[in-house]
Amino acid sequence: MAMNPMQLLQLSERLKIFREQHPRVLEFLHAVARDNIQPGVIMELKVTDNEGRTKVTNIRLTPEDVETIGIIKNLKGES
Repeated sequence: MAMNPMQLLQLSERLKIFREQHPRVLEFLHAVARDNIQPGVIMELKVTDNEGRTKVTNIRLTPEDVETIGIIKNLKGES
């Protein structure tokens, strides 16, 4: 599935803004990636809304997930 070049440009611009507004998130993700993520690792996401309600989910990484994370990690070197 090919992405529209304009969408890629827009995504690139939004990621730049995200990096500027939330530098600790990327620092955290880089630290996690350096720890050699392997299949079986559990990743958890927790969201708390403005009223204080929370939702939590997690996934146990599969070999395909780890491969995808590696691809994303390598994209950093291309930008």
